[in-house]
Amino acid sequence: MYNNTIVSNIFFLILSGLVLRFSLSVTGQNWVKTYQQTIAFLILPVVTYVITKTITGNIALSLGMIGALSIVRFRNPVKSALELVMYFVLITIGIAASVNMDFAYILVTTCVLVIGGTRFSQFFLKKIFSKPFYNVSFNEGMSLNTIEIYSSKSMEDIEKNQNIKNMVVLKDTNEYIYRLSFENSKELNSFKESIKERNEITKIDVSYV
Repeated sequence: MYNNTIVSNIFFLILSGLVLRFSLSVTGQNWVKTYQQTIAFLILPVVTYVITKTITGNIALSLGMIGALSIVRFRNPVKSALELVMYFVLITIGIAASVNMDFAYILVTTCVLVIGGTRFSQFFLKKIFSKPFYNVSFNEGMSLNTIEIYSSKSMEDIEKNQNIKNMVVLKDTNEYIYRLSFENSKELNSFKESIKERNEITKIDVSYV
């Protein structure tokens, strides 16, 4: 019975990582689509769960485990506050699952609702108040193929485009800057060709990876 509980908990933790990754992906956070991030989202909660279960009630082993973990270094720097928060969330889910699964359920559900709700509220609030709920930096939602469009005026069709990730308005110059991302270079090039002759566009930057 005990072993079955552990197996079911581990399955839930893997599923939780997958759900969080999917939630971020569909809301424009394309940095989670890489192989490394996918593995991290699936494994990190499980590793934390196993470590917490192992050191529970054993102070000596706890100190030894902390000492061993302290020598581990991340080779790649964390690129955004959201990435750091998500790592912390994944670790917390693993710890919560080892103490009380109800906490883990609540945390996963809350995170999914916040991620989805915050992203999609941007569209509704913008329509109602004509102002975005939050400003987005150009480093957020990094994608493999991106295009940045500089325009002298607002472009409503671009703002409604499903591939848009960021929009910035420079108040001093009244310039609109849009960033869109595409799954492949063919789609990006097709989109670029469809807009490049528009008079309001002052500059187009394209990035391929």
